Amino acid sequence: MPLPTSPQTLDEPNLRDWLNTQAMALGFDGLRITNTHLGSATERLNEWLAEGRHGQMEYMQRHAELRANPELLVPGTVRVICVSMNYLPPETDFDAEWQRLEDPTQAAVSMYARGRDYHKVLRNRLQEFARLIEERIGKLGYRVFTDSAPLMEVELARKAGLGWRGKHTLLLNRESGSTFFLGEILVDVPLPIDEEVEERCGTCTSCIDVCPTQAITAPYQLDARRCISYLTIENPDAIPVEFRQAMGNRVYGCDDCQLICPWNKFAKRTDLPDFARRHGLGQATLLQLWSWTEAEFEQRHEGSAIRRIGYSRWRRNLAVAMGNALASGLEKGAITEALNAALPSADPLVAEHIEWALGQNTQSA
Repeated sequence: MPLPTSPQTLDEPNLRDWLNTQAMALGFDGLRITNTHLGSATERLNEWLAEGRHGQMEYMQRHAELRANPELLVPGTVRVICVSMNYLPPETDFDAEWQRLEDPTQAAVSMYARGRDYHKVLRNRLQEFARLIEERIGKLGYRVFTDSAPLMEVELARKAGLGWRGKHTLLLNRESGSTFFLGEILVDVPLPIDEEVEERCGTCTSCIDVCPTQAITAPYQLDARRCISYLTIENPDAIPVEFRQAMGNRVYGCDDCQLICPWNKFAKRTDLPDFARRHGLGQATLLQLWSWTEAEFEQRHEGSAIRRIGYSRWRRNLAVAMGNALASGLEKGAITEALNAALPSADPLVAEHIEWALGQNTQSA
C-alpha cells in the first residue's frame, strides 16, 4: 500500500536516493528538482518573441503565458522533476562528424534524430517513473512532458541544477556536455528542491564563431530565423536564398555548435537501443536519400522525429544540399540527372529548390 504523502515522507533522507536510483534504472542520466518560479526568464522570453526571433513558430507566441508559468499549464503544480537522457550511440565520433560536413556529397542528419523519436522514448519512461513515485509516496497529481507542451524546459532544468545555459542557449553539463534530451514531471507535492550550478562557459565563444548562419547573434541570444535547425525542420516555407549555401549538406538540423563545444569532450554515449542510428542515417549520401519515394520515406522514418516534417520539406532540404554539392563540382552528372528527373513531378516548394540547385551547376561551370 502506498505511503501517505506528508512533509515527513517527502523529506525522509533516503527518498532522494531512491528517486535517483529509479531514474537511472529507467535510463535517465540525471535528475534534479525545482520549483515553478521562472523569474527574469519570462521577461527574456517576451522580449525574444516581441523581436520576432521565433520565426514561424507561432505556438510559442500563442502559449507564451502558459510557457512562463507551469502552474497555469497544470494547476496545482508546485515542483518540477527534471531529468536528462543521453542520446549519442557508442559509435559516434566527433572527428568523423566534421569530416562528413566537409564532404558535399554526404547527407548530414543531426545526431539526435538518427534513432527513434525521443518524444516517445522519454514520455513512456516518464510515465513509468511517475507511477513508481506514486507507489512510493502516495497519491499525487502529475503530468509528464518532453518538448511537447508550452514549458520552458531548458530554463527549468537550469534552475534545477541539471546544468547551465551555454552561449548557444542549450543546456550544458560538466559531466556530459550537451548531448542529452530533457524531460519533466510536474507534480503537486513539495519535494525538496536542488540548487543551481555555476555557469562555466567563461570567455569561450566557439559556438558563436562556428555557426554557419550567425544565428547566435550574441552570447545566450539565438535568432531562430537564421538557425539551420529551424530552417530545415520548423520552417514550412522556402529556405531563404541567403542561407542556402551556408546550409552545406545539412538536411535535417545542425550540430556545429555542439561539435565545437569544449564541454562535449565529456559527452556520454548511451547503450539504449532506441537511439541507435537507423536506415543508414549518419552514413548515407545525398543521392541515396534523394532516391527514396514518399512511401519509403514514410516507412523508413516510422517512429522517427524526422517523419514529422513530411516528404516535401525533406526533399526541399535535400535539393538545397544537392545544389551545394553541384557548386563544389562533385558528382555533377549523377546529381544533375537526379534533379532533372524529379523536377516535372515536384510540388511547387520542391520544384523551386530544384531549380535553384540546378542553377548552382551553371555557376560552378
